[in-house]
Amino acid sequence: MSLKLSTSARYRRTFGIRGVSEAVVKWICFLCALVSVLTTIGIITVLISQSIPFFQEVSPAEFFSGTVWQPTPEPGKFGILPLIVGTLIITVGAGLFAVPLGLLSAIFLSEYAPLKLRNFLKPTLELLAGIPTVVYGYFGLFFVTPLLRHVLPQIQSSNALSGAIVVGIMILPLVSSLCEDAISAVPRALREGAYGLGATKMEVTTKIVVPGALSGIMASFILALSRALGETMAVTLAAGSNPTLAFNPAKAIETMTAYIVSTSKGDAGVGTVRYNSIFAVGITLFGFTMVMNLVATRLVKKFRQVYS
Repeated sequence: MSLKLSTSARYRRTFGIRGVSEAVVKWICFLCALVSVLTTIGIITVLISQSIPFFQEVSPAEFFSGTVWQPTPEPGKFGILPLIVGTLIITVGAGLFAVPLGLLSAIFLSEYAPLKLRNFLKPTLELLAGIPTVVYGYFGLFFVTPLLRHVLPQIQSSNALSGAIVVGIMILPLVSSLCEDAISAVPRALREGAYGLGATKMEVTTKIVVPGALSGIMASFILALSRALGETMAVTLAAGSNPTLAFNPAKAIETMTAYIVSTSKGDAGVGTVRYNSIFAVGITLFGFTMVMNLVATRLVKKFRQVYS
């Protein structure tokens, strides 16, 4: 009887300790998730609260439809369209550079490269992600722009094309790595079945593998473009600080992030319209990023393939 009681007590103690441990782990995980949610709420709260004084001075209609961005001299003109256009030029240009190169390099690494070559190329490519963004800015200013002058002699020292190229190089490892992971996740059985039906390597890649990994590929594109949308130092140095509504990539432009950096240096007094414009631009940039993330989520759900 004593043996049964001691055994029962030991089981209760064991399972009691295990239950407490699982509860502690559960609450730790919950708190970690809560930190992310509260951080997002805090960012939104700060942006909205600090933007209200700005929109009390400048009407939202003028802000979102104006074509002139000239914070100084007072009272200034705050039409954000030049900053939006500059940001989109960099983002689209970087995407045109990085998306095809990243996808093709991912296909090569996953489907064609020998194991030894893949083990060398993939870490080398991902090494680009560890380079500081300010280095990319000077790389665009002192290396990419002089090369572009051989093709476009009239190009300015700071220009949108150079900024788009260096940002494209920056997001290239992100596109390549995520696409390669998505392609590698396609079951091997699908490839072998296509080979058994007489398909060639290219047919298997283009008609089986890439469509099977389409959700991950599309998500990598959107995430990379979101990264390009919020890039700061590289475009500040390479693309310049000229807020003009121009679509010429050979001229200097200014992005939303570049304006936030230049204005945050301390020249604008706290509480002034120019200072508050930082938060108005910031909440606009946040809105663009949120929309792109929502689009990425919808695309993943639409093209998602489930394998058993």
